[in-house]
Amino acid sequence: MTGSAVRRRGLVVAGTSSDAGKSLVVAGLCRVLARRGIAVAPFKSQNMSNNSMVCADGSEIGRAQYLQAQAAGVPAESAMNPVLLKPGSDRRSHVVLRGKPYGTLEAGQYATGRQQLATAAYQAFEDLSERYETIICEGAGSPAEINLRAGDYVNLGLARRFELPMVIVGDIDRGGVLASLYGTVMLLDADDRAVIKAYLINKFRGDQSVLDPGLQMITERTGVPCAGVLPWLPDLWLDSEDTLEVGSVRRSADPDTALRVAVVRLPRISNATDVDALAAEPGVDVTVTTDPGAIAGADLVVLPGSRSTVSDLRWLRERGIAATLADRARREAPVLGICGGFQMMARSIDDPIESGVGSVEGLGLLPVTVDFVADKTLGRPTGQWHGHPVRAYEIHHGVARIDGAEGFLDGCRSGQVWGTMWHGTLENDAFRRGWLAEVAAAAGSRWQPDPDAAGFADRRETMINSLAAALDDHADIDLILDLAGVA
Repeated sequence: MTGSAVRRRGLVVAGTSSDAGKSLVVAGLCRVLARRGIAVAPFKSQNMSNNSMVCADGSEIGRAQYLQAQAAGVPAESAMNPVLLKPGSDRRSHVVLRGKPYGTLEAGQYATGRQQLATAAYQAFEDLSERYETIICEGAGSPAEINLRAGDYVNLGLARRFELPMVIVGDIDRGGVLASLYGTVMLLDADDRAVIKAYLINKFRGDQSVLDPGLQMITERTGVPCAGVLPWLPDLWLDSEDTLEVGSVRRSADPDTALRVAVVRLPRISNATDVDALAAEPGVDVTVTTDPGAIAGADLVVLPGSRSTVSDLRWLRERGIAATLADRARREAPVLGICGGFQMMARSIDDPIESGVGSVEGLGLLPVTVDFVADKTLGRPTGQWHGHPVRAYEIHHGVARIDGAEGFLDGCRSGQVWGTMWHGTLENDAFRRGWLAEVAAAAGSRWQPDPDAAGFADRRETMINSLAAALDDHADIDLILDLAGVA
């Protein structure tokens, strides 16, 4: 990508790898700057994630950028994540451009077919730059992916286009962070290397005096100074770009009274952040699993969203999980389906859009038929359940037609099988606790909600503030402010 460089105020936070902590550092920096009265906005040219959110204007962006906007204290908008790639298979991604569906991107087009996307991303950055004092940009993957450098508009391409300095984040908990930092810098050509102005170490625990000699040598050999060593922050969770890991567990203090929740780890799971509120609820144990035995034995099973509903439905059958879910329905053991998970529980699905396969048989757990339509539903609906208000968001092509079942939010229930198209419902504290209490009673669990527990939104704010405090205490904020052009 070529074009004349135009100096803008801001910086790019890149990483030595995916999941190095870029999203969290950007969120923390947005809160640090906002507290200083600086009008700051987050930005990510291109996000590849099936975890997304709907903004107030009806546009769809990556969940991480939505959270970063919250950290900055500004409304989230499509310009903050102009290109969102939602993988539908190993070789195809669905493109969301400025918050709306735009088609697909094949694997072979990744390095060469993105000129229009880059143009839209640069225009979005310029738009934000006209309205905010500084922009904290999140990179993607690693800037040292030199095989993709020619088409890059997220890392060095963005930085060079707008003369933005870059800060590299390395995750020391993974091991090999010094080699990763050195390799990231030294793989680049001289002009790209000059863009990198500092690096941060993330997730450190231990005696920093042991680490310091290594940091000094990295600086001596690369010419890049260390901007800080951020500590390991226990119990930190924040809306992520990446899906939940198979086998991840959140355990309560008392297994005798815990409510055991199994989340099915679908191959194309989307909006996995739906279960974060469950995992944050005291006394609720959440396991993300593909094990039919764990799914059979849980008090509650969550069948989450999917970016490839028909394909993941086939996978459920191949893994024996479909039969396990049918058995749970017969014995009135609670199951919740959200969006794609709800669609899978229908009697039939007609999908000429997402998979192109046409009509397929669903799990038959709910009296519902689903038709996929070309127009994508993007919205932020509200409702109520048993007097509890519910705010949600929806992102789907499938339209559910319900035949006579008891209503549940926008969906329905049959026995202890529950389904809704709405994401984010479990973030509503009163609804979540009231519904879980009913589920626990049906499952024979002794779990009861703690009325004094912090609400989910308050917990998220606490996490953002913890990130900001870590940066204030352990990073060279003066250097970062100078790089961002607001010192």
